[in-house]
Amino acid sequence: MRERLESDIAFYYAVGGFIIAVFVLGMAAFAVFNPGGVGTVELVGLSGGFFLFMLVYFIAISIQRLEDGDSI
Repeated sequence: MRERLESDIAFYYAVGGFIIAVFVLGMAAFAVFNPGGVGTVELVGLSGGFFLFMLVYFIAISIQRLEDGDSI
């Protein structure tokens, strides 16, 4: 595991994956504990906002890789 996280970029990808896992687990837990659920509009807004956040996050990682001279 340590070999995979030696570079900063690999660490950033791992953090991004962890954030996505926490979001998915949180939404699943909310669905289990609140049977009424969230309205469709709210769910689309929340998921869409999270998707945009993660898109910008991974684009920033890609830009960092390009600055360092790594290939994508």
